[in-house]
Amino acid sequence: MYNLVFIQLVVAITAIILGVFLILQPKRAIDIQMAFYRLINWKIEPISMEKEVKNTRIMGLFVAICGIISFIYIIIKQY
Repeated sequence: MYNLVFIQLVVAITAIILGVFLILQPKRAIDIQMAFYRLINWKIEPISMEKEVKNTRIMGLFVAICGIISFIYIIIKQY
């Protein structure tokens, strides 16, 4: 049982960290994605980088909020 809780906490904390990264470093996250796709022989680029940065920040906020809610739920569920 404790192993499952540990895994859930790790996933929630990872989501929070990833969300914060996407909020603070959206351009870097986009560059990482573009580099990954180049490795598999695809070239991707957004039509509007300004829009993509904005959307990446919004996605990061959503991921971070989901991670925080999950973390709180896991902690409360234990008591």
